[in-house]
Amino acid sequence: MRNFWVSVLTIATVVSNTLAQRPEKLSSTEIHHNLQKLNFLGTALYIAAHPDDENTRLISYLSNKTKARTAYLSLTRGDGGQNLIGSELRELLGVLRTQELLAARRVDGGEQWFTRANDFGYSKHPNETLKIWDREKVLGDVVWAIRNIKPDVIINRFNHRTPGSTHGHHTASAMLSLEAFDLTNDPNAYADQLQLTQVWQPKRVFFNTSWWFYGSRENFEKADKSNLLKMDVGVFYPDLGLSNNEIASLASSQHLCQGFGRISTRGSQDEYVELLKGDLPQNNDLFDGINTTWSRVKGGKAIGDILYKVEEEFDFTNPSKHVPELVEAYRLLQKIEDKHWKTLKSKELESIILACSGLYLEVSSESASTTPGNTQKLNVEALNRSSQNIILKEIRLLGTETNTIQNKVLAENKKENLSIEFPIPETATISGPYWLKEQGSLGMYEVRDQKMIGKAETPSAFTAKLTLDFDGAEIDFQKPVVHRFSKPDKGELYEPFVVLPDATSTILEKVLIFSDSKTKDVLVNIKAGKDSISGEIELQHPSGWNVSPKNISFSIAQKGQEQTVTFKVTPPAEDSEGKIVPKISMATKSFDKELVEIAYDHIPKQSVLLTSEAKVVRMNIQKSGEHIGYIVGAGDKVPESLEQIGYQVHIIDPKDIKQGSLTKYDAVVVGIRAYNVDDDLKFKQPILFDYVENGGNMIVQYNTAGRWSKQFENIAPYNLTLSRDRVTDETAKVNIIANDHSLVNFPNTIEESDFDGWVQERGLYFPNKWSSDFTPILSMGDEGETPKDGSLLVAPHGKGHYIYTGLSFFRELPAGVSGAYKLFANMLSIGKSEVKTESDIKG
Repeated sequence: MRNFWVSVLTIATVVSNTLAQRPEKLSSTEIHHNLQKLNFLGTALYIAAHPDDENTRLISYLSNKTKARTAYLSLTRGDGGQNLIGSELRELLGVLRTQELLAARRVDGGEQWFTRANDFGYSKHPNETLKIWDREKVLGDVVWAIRNIKPDVIINRFNHRTPGSTHGHHTASAMLSLEAFDLTNDPNAYADQLQLTQVWQPKRVFFNTSWWFYGSRENFEKADKSNLLKMDVGVFYPDLGLSNNEIASLASSQHLCQGFGRISTRGSQDEYVELLKGDLPQNNDLFDGINTTWSRVKGGKAIGDILYKVEEEFDFTNPSKHVPELVEAYRLLQKIEDKHWKTLKSKELESIILACSGLYLEVSSESASTTPGNTQKLNVEALNRSSQNIILKEIRLLGTETNTIQNKVLAENKKENLSIEFPIPETATISGPYWLKEQGSLGMYEVRDQKMIGKAETPSAFTAKLTLDFDGAEIDFQKPVVHRFSKPDKGELYEPFVVLPDATSTILEKVLIFSDSKTKDVLVNIKAGKDSISGEIELQHPSGWNVSPKNISFSIAQKGQEQTVTFKVTPPAEDSEGKIVPKISMATKSFDKELVEIAYDHIPKQSVLLTSEAKVVRMNIQKSGEHIGYIVGAGDKVPESLEQIGYQVHIIDPKDIKQGSLTKYDAVVVGIRAYNVDDDLKFKQPILFDYVENGGNMIVQYNTAGRWSKQFENIAPYNLTLSRDRVTDETAKVNIIANDHSLVNFPNTIEESDFDGWVQERGLYFPNKWSSDFTPILSMGDEGETPKDGSLLVAPHGKGHYIYTGLSFFRELPAGVSGAYKLFANMLSIGKSEVKTESDIKG
């Protein structure tokens, strides 16, 4: 299986830009595959709204069968979704999903682009979406992407004609795409972009339709298809040893945080596109009538004459024999006037020359990170595994003054290991996602550098340019500096080489709830970005709050080492909330960032710097009970939040649930989407319901219907039907419809004002049908819709209570929303009589 996976990864086109990717090691058949793509001068652009919206079958087909340059423009980075594999949400989830998209493109051979639109959560209508997004800016970003990618054809994932029938982001992506199609060739539209790019007119725009958009397969069979093209995307690629739909399945499976891991498929499979604008192609060929040969480019015929011959006569046993011809084609390519094709095809041709000559070039750092003003040692490995005459002329580190003249002959199969030390400039840019560098808004990321807009990720901190001489012809090859290392249990690994601050700080608890005026200890971790740091740290705080001591001195000897300091924080007597921010002072420098590292096996490690802060909330909250059992689902921070208000939370592995094992808990809480991700729960339902019947409280948070085993047809002791009902407006009016119920009266009185300050949404996947045993507590609805009463349902069962809630506590509790804490405490306290304050439990 490992060899199969390695083979799949090598399908990626040379234009995919992924940090920390291993140097390409292409087989002869893969080199030939890339030669075919080099000789196709046509581009397709696929447009949708989110990561995992893209049709990997079609992207892979266009990239690997048609051989077109194929890009996916995702308007957002998916920040508003959920996370099945970890606790990253919002900005951090966007970083994770960005990398999953790049991983998918490495498999299917596409490129990845974005706009500045922020995925603020589910939207029911494109009007709402375009109101929260800055419509003109996002449209401008789509125009910018089209002018830079220069696609011949555009394919929309969604239907622009059906607003309100699906996610508002989906429809908006299609609407903006269609509008941009008419603007990209207009010099008066977004004229400021033309200082950096040129106008462009795609030839056609399509809608990637299917039976789903027609309501049923039967409707689709009967539909008029005269305006549709059909492609069999189940083709087999002998040179890759894979079917197109196998590649597509593996690409989709990179979206692990969204639960898209899937079984690969094979065999014939039809895909349809509907022409929206432009002329209808013939023979189901999207590029019909478009010149995709080298003659498309002025001066390209001579290049094509060489490259077509190499493709036709390719020697699979000795690819290096073609290096002189490829180098000559490269020399001619540098003379053409068309900057667009020269840039694209030069990168592709450079990669093919490296592969044919068996050249291995790698520039790796001794450590994974550095700091401005530091010195770093690099190891350069250069190996020529062919009989070609190749000389390593020079190594230059871009962005620095470091360059070394080598004039080193690379003899056949003789490895050259070179060592370079270079100073990191004091002005070096701190690494991290470029779209998070400045404060954005609910709907938009703030990116001021026009040249960065659209890029999938921040370019490598440092790139080495290696100049090689091929029998008198010099070619520059650029390699990002990476960190290569090994672990005994994983083998050889690669990480991005990053520039970090001298010191970072992290408040261990992101939300601190004070239910009385007592002082709390606040722990702050200080992490050294380099050896031998010392200074002072203070805790900035809102008015009315007291922090002592005013500052604390620290000293850390080794890079990567951490020191924890403790501040005492005293809240005001009255209700209050605000933020506390640690600030580090070292000589003439100050630092206020927190380092968050996102590390999963399927993506490169990500280093994200956010403003280091925590929310502090003074509120009066009461509770009953103490010990809470928590069954983790898709990953959330609810357990930590409950501990904030004094509960002792015990994580329960469903495998360990046995008859009588739950009686020690005052309540058992089931985490978000637990029934979607943990099949073991299907064997434990009877025990959980017995626990409730014998007097326990069971709280089940939202799940998505249909994404679970058949044994979960009813996740409650009574009939309960989940739906897709949701309330996306976090400010939507909430009516308490069961005013006398204990859930809104004990031990805390819940009022409509407790729903102020909620973030992103009210809730999702509410039940729409339930047994009369349930009592609905709340009613809410988005503007223009009927109220939904299924957000919070409670039913007595034996001596205990069962509660199902689609309210987004997984967002509200980590955000420190006081009303959400009060309501959750009431759910945990239902059926109890003894009330405890936080001071009672801790005292």
